[in-house]
Amino acid sequence: MFPIGPAFRRFALPLAGAYVASALLAPPLAGADAARLPESAAEGRLIGAADARFRYEGRFDRGDPANPGVIWQASRISIDFTGDQLGFRFGTATGQNFFDVAVDGARAILAVPAGAGERLPCPLPLAPGRHHLLLFKRSEASAGTVRFAGIEVARDAEIAAPAAPAYRLAMQFIGDSITAGACDEDGAADQWDDRRTHNNAASYGALTARAFDADYRNIAVSGMGVVIGWHASRAAEIWDHVYPEPASPRPDLSAWTPDVVFVNLGENDDSFTRAKGMPFPATFSSAYAELVHAIRGAYPKAAIVLLRGGMYGGSQSAELRRAWEAAVAELERTDPHVAHFVFQHWSSNHPRVADHRAMADELVAWLQGQPFMAAAK
Repeated sequence: MFPIGPAFRRFALPLAGAYVASALLAPPLAGADAARLPESAAEGRLIGAADARFRYEGRFDRGDPANPGVIWQASRISIDFTGDQLGFRFGTATGQNFFDVAVDGARAILAVPAGAGERLPCPLPLAPGRHHLLLFKRSEASAGTVRFAGIEVARDAEIAAPAAPAYRLAMQFIGDSITAGACDEDGAADQWDDRRTHNNAASYGALTARAFDADYRNIAVSGMGVVIGWHASRAAEIWDHVYPEPASPRPDLSAWTPDVVFVNLGENDDSFTRAKGMPFPATFSSAYAELVHAIRGAYPKAAIVLLRGGMYGGSQSAELRRAWEAAVAELERTDPHVAHFVFQHWSSNHPRVADHRAMADELVAWLQGQPFMAAAK
């Protein structure tokens, strides 16, 4: 585990299109938690998770179709239904799992307690009629994962597959806590005890994807480094796995392919070694290049954008800058579809929502002038 004391807080750990627009432009979130359904509550009609009318977007554990594992932040589940009754069924949950529940533009946070299984009511009031449901996992994978078992609706409810989103392109963000959106809704100090204030939907990646009506995926782990960091595993050991664990299975990466892949890593290599009085990793440049080569192997047609910044190391560390620039120069020399961007905005603690907006504004403005964006569309 990584430290969370005051000395560490200055360093990093480690919805695009309609779904992000809904998440960010909707009215303020309703109550923070949903109470458990009492045992005496009458069960409605169960629409099991394996029902083909659910739309799943993200990297799920689909080993058991009846109980898919919801793992990574920004994972999404949607369906349309009728009636004024809605509940959620979850299987085994580990750690902390928080979702944004959006129904017809209204939103609330749903907390799924750790344990063997839960029936939870919808935290939003529902009127009769047809509704569109979207579940968005706001908390990151390393904080907790949960099995989704389905929804409960009225026995006479009608169920339909939601309309396919009108995405213009697909974006994947790979990174650490900056990219995960850790602490972005915290107060003055970073905190890690309650992950409900770690909201990926307000991260710079989600905001950037929204600006381009892009399908958005996020593979980021707080504390994760390229060579060393506050997380036990390195980025190369995690980015292409189902769970944020090297021993977990690898997904079929050909099932969903991004048009643009963003990589924002290195902050933890700097912060960890700086905090421990160690030299900056001598193998950073080569390890960084190897990681990008692996990403290129998985996505041969994607544009790859190498990012730096957002916190102290990416902005102020000369050691990180030199090592990163050396790797980037060689990667761009050998791969015409690799580009780089450095954020000017940075924060001494983890970026808050306003910081993420500033970072997204910078990145969006730069992307709008890039030829590969026109090709991706």
